[in-house]
Amino acid sequence: MLVSVELCSLTLQRDDVSVANFVASGLFGDGAAAVVMVGAERAGDLAAPGPDVVDTRSTLHPDSASEIGFDVGGTGFRIVLSASVSHTATQGVPGAVVALLGRNNLAVRDIEAWIAHPGGPRVLEAFEQGLGLTREQLAASWRSLDAVGNLSSASVLHVLADQFSQLPGANGLLLALGPGVTSESVLLKWAA
Repeated sequence: MLVSVELCSLTLQRDDVSVANFVASGLFGDGAAAVVMVGAERAGDLAAPGPDVVDTRSTLHPDSASEIGFDVGGTGFRIVLSASVSHTATQGVPGAVVALLGRNNLAVRDIEAWIAHPGGPRVLEAFEQGLGLTREQLAASWRSLDAVGNLSSASVLHVLADQFSQLPGANGLLLALGPGVTSESVLLKWAA
């Protein structure tokens, strides 16, 4: 079982009038999500409607430490959020995605289900631009952003829940960003 609990409101700095604090306060929300995964030996015993995990890739994007993260100070966690994160999402993330797909003999065009972390409008637009995707291909991510905002690591699981059992035979890619900037890519396959 993977459980994600994010209490982003704990980073609110009442006396901080910076743009990063203002944006973070309006974009990030508190949330939780969980997913139960079973191994290949157990899959036959359970009626699991969701996808199989085919492969994963974790990437730490160079020279991006100042783009997303937290500074700890006397008043708690202070958000570090730079506009350049969208540049990393446009320029760095596609290479990691293409590498993951390539080692599985797939290309971007072979992915029918995109489960992208709704990091904000600029992040979703950067994914669209960098990977050559349409807004419709990221519709579930846009819906999640509109409904609940950015729940940090729990966000991508909310998007996955929206598509969990609706895609028989589809290839999918779960894509998330985090501090560092790090990106996580998970190649999924739904049973036909």
